Amino acid sequence: MMDVNSPDNLDLDKQVCFALYRASNTLIRAYRPILDALDLTYLQYMSMLVLWKKSPMNVKNISQDLNIDSGTLTPLLKRLEQKGLVLRRRCEMDERARLISLTDAGWALKEKAEAVPSAIACKAKLSTKDAIELKRLCDQLTINLME
Repeated sequence: MMDVNSPDNLDLDKQVCFALYRASNTLIRAYRPILDALDLTYLQYMSMLVLWKKSPMNVKNISQDLNIDSGTLTPLLKRLEQKGLVLRRRCEMDERARLISLTDAGWALKEKAEAVPSAIACKAKLSTKDAIELKRLCDQLTINLME
């Protein structure tokens, strides 16, 4: 545990937040060449993961699952629609809401994307046990900070 009263508590190298920031940026950069082959950005890939699991969905639910605001998500979904991977249509029950569903091309991309997790795991060089523990700690940190 870091001593908050220590004179070096402002040392960048001792900040958990910076270690997480640096690791996150490095991880997303590691995804780039892998996702380039799928013609997806990292956030587009995350959106597709959500949709592969629960399509069709409304924008609000996708936004909640990804923990990003709809102002960021809407243009991203428009780009996925331009690529022919999703359809955006008005919800019949609530015309203000947009329902997002995968196209046949969106579903077909899932098969190609199945190689992504193992490619990243090879780059990360973490044991399965360490990867599971890292995810658990990140999930717990998120829960703690949202309280």
